Amino acid sequence: MANIKLELVNLRKEFGELIAVNDVSIAIEESETMALLGPSGCGKTTILNMIVGLESPTSGDILIDGKSVLNVPPGQRNVGLVFQDYAVFTHMTVRRNLAYGLKIRKMSQADIDREISKVSEFLSLSHQLERKPSELGASELQRVAIGRTLVTNPEILLLDEPLSNLEASMRNQMRRELRRIQGETGQTIIYVTHDQIEALSLAHQIAVMDFGNLQQYDTARNVYEYPANRFVGSFLGNPPMNFLKGKLGEEGGQRVVTSGDSVMPLPSGSAGVSVGSNVIVGVRPETLSVAASGDPGQFTVPVLAVEPQGPETVVTASFGDSSLKVIVPTGTPAEAGGTISLAPQSDLVALFDAETGVRLMDRGGA
Repeated sequence: MANIKLELVNLRKEFGELIAVNDVSIAIEESETMALLGPSGCGKTTILNMIVGLESPTSGDILIDGKSVLNVPPGQRNVGLVFQDYAVFTHMTVRRNLAYGLKIRKMSQADIDREISKVSEFLSLSHQLERKPSELGASELQRVAIGRTLVTNPEILLLDEPLSNLEASMRNQMRRELRRIQGETGQTIIYVTHDQIEALSLAHQIAVMDFGNLQQYDTARNVYEYPANRFVGSFLGNPPMNFLKGKLGEEGGQRVVTSGDSVMPLPSGSAGVSVGSNVIVGVRPETLSVAASGDPGQFTVPVLAVEPQGPETVVTASFGDSSLKVIVPTGTPAEAGGTISLAPQSDLVALFDAETGVRLMDRGGA
């Protein structure tokens, strides 16, 4: 059984009448990367600040290796925090920036030099040690910020939106760097981001937050493929998940959702939902495939627009009153004003309650 490195137990933080974090419980295994994902103001950074000790929780507990750290000062928790804005000393060279935390710990100069040499080589900063931050690029500055934290050998590394100030190409490069760092150090990492691509590409587990509440905590794959509610389904994916409003019915012994003239067959997992219920079908654009009219499990919808995007094309269709986007290979026969027959990947069709947005169907349509 894997060791739980960090555990948040009913963690709550209030700022006056504002509940910034509402009874959040999460367990992170050792050597795992967990992403806290959600829109601005959802409580991600507040959780990070409580873990490192910059904020005290209103209630709940924070355990590292099974022991509460609520009464442990920030400097003694052995938790490293890398900020969004790099937070390097601009008047110091890279070498002195890397050495700062070690000098505070009163390490010998020989030990400091050895640790700096190791970390700077690991982060490809060896040739930059005598330069000042003003002489570095954005990705180099971010590596210095990460190096300042890694050199102190923290048990847990906290990254707060570390790539948000970088251009797209630099973000891709730094994502590869972060994956390499995690893979080679085995570091336990908590990664705060509002960027779904970063979360999906870097994290083993994802905690999706909204308005201080934990919406879902699961593997990156499960959060994407089996969202617990409409918010999670809508927050991940580009184009996002389609949400098709309709009424649950039955035709020939099979459950269907109807809206106007549109009818979509459903997998078997909808059996527990009452016929006649207002529901919302959630289906991701890339999980719909073009089918021949009359094929089992297919449905036909009117095409509203066709947008070629290189090797892929985004087709916008209508399902009753709802818009439906489909990603198909470029060259697929489809034109505005015509129709297209589609077959959903049955195990990835979600069914949500029309009022609460909570998922009704079990995973895999079972």
